Amino acid sequence: MCRTRGKCSMSKQKLVVIAGPTASGKSKLALDVASVLNGVVINADSMQVYKNTPILSACPSLEDKKVVPHRLYQIWDASVNGSVINWLNLAIAEIKLAWNENKLPVVVGGTGFYIDNLLNGSTPIPETSKKTKDKVKNLISLYGINYLHSELKKIDPEIAQKLSENDVTRVRRAWEVFLDTGKVLSEWFHIPLIKKLNNIDTFVIKIIPQKQELEQRCFLRFDQMIEKGALQEVQNLMKLNLEPTLPAMKILGVPELMAYLKNEISLEEAVSLGKLHTRQYAKRQKTWFNNKLSADFVLDCCYSNQSFLIDNVIKFVKS
Repeated sequence: MCRTRGKCSMSKQKLVVIAGPTASGKSKLALDVASVLNGVVINADSMQVYKNTPILSACPSLEDKKVVPHRLYQIWDASVNGSVINWLNLAIAEIKLAWNENKLPVVVGGTGFYIDNLLNGSTPIPETSKKTKDKVKNLISLYGINYLHSELKKIDPEIAQKLSENDVTRVRRAWEVFLDTGKVLSEWFHIPLIKKLNNIDTFVIKIIPQKQELEQRCFLRFDQMIEKGALQEVQNLMKLNLEPTLPAMKILGVPELMAYLKNEISLEEAVSLGKLHTRQYAKRQKTWFNNKLSADFVLDCCYSNQSFLIDNVIKFVKS
């Protein structure tokens, strides 16, 4: 099924975006597109930006990286709390660098928020200061996240209603923005979005596989990760004694395998839970992309070298 959004202008720069749930084959598709069209693969996955878990986050192999350039993979230590704006600024720079080198930027990932900000624009919320971040961190330590959520209801009920009282990352972010800017988060969200890429031609592919096929691939991938050394990755991560609320500590498989290494559950239970949570995550990704991402081409199965997909991208680039 193909949905064309209009003819491309020769005066515009080209951008290819590939989105889909975990284990759907999107990274392989990006590699194939970039190989054929002198491209650069740019990561748009919030798990693959961290250095410490290349196996669990299914980062491209060294062999893949030798075929075409790969950018924004494993760029941050696990101790970093990377934001969508941090990623967006880096992604824009890599896209422009690819154009300057006469290469095709191929953005690929499963993080809808990243892709949405890239294509549709982002709120103009400024980066908050380290002083404010430390202050909110201390407040959480003193009073707990539930208390901060209850207080958030008083100053920004619109945002508080949308957030779980246990959502440390987002409740903390809401307080950081308010304390640093004097505006509650909901006010910022009502300001028009700022789009950092304009006057370009974009070809968006989204992969929306059938439930059974995607589940089987998720389960198989998790088993393969265990065989490749996922447990060692988690052991090394544990040695860093990081806060459990950091994004890297929530990567699929990390909490479950960590529980096994702490003798809290068996390895069989850890693997079973890891597969369950991977399946649930893939389902949420699929739902988000299905409902919120407009695409030029929709593949209703996992990618496995379907040549017609590459042909469609070639037509777009040459149009």
